[in-house]
Amino acid sequence: MLPAFAILLLFQCLGEGIVFLLGWPIPGPVVGMTLLFAALLAWPALQTRIEAAASELLRHLSLLFVPAGVGIIAAAGSGSGHWLAILASLAVSTLLTLAVTALILRKLLPDDKENCEEDADAGLR
Repeated sequence: MLPAFAILLLFQCLGEGIVFLLGWPIPGPVVGMTLLFAALLAWPALQTRIEAAASELLRHLSLLFVPAGVGIIAAAGSGSGHWLAILASLAVSTLLTLAVTALILRKLLPDDKENCEEDADAGLR
């Protein structure tokens, strides 16, 4: 399992390095995860090598949120005068996420109007 963790850490470090060198304003682990996704598409056998380690990390996922929660609590004092802007950005981003998700689902799901009409007729009876 140690080689699998090394592979996952390698992709995270690659993402961090790319972001640092190119000055991108996105988190390095996101770039690393994208690189890992591309590698999994290119080499499907890689999945069997990292699956056990990834499953173990997912089993303990709640523990990985503790440092982020502590950081939010520690930084809460710096946002004391900006609560209205923080709440507004949370509300707008939540609504935007819901709208984009709905649009994507609408495009991806088959347009089956006949079944919808039959279900509506059955509900009226």
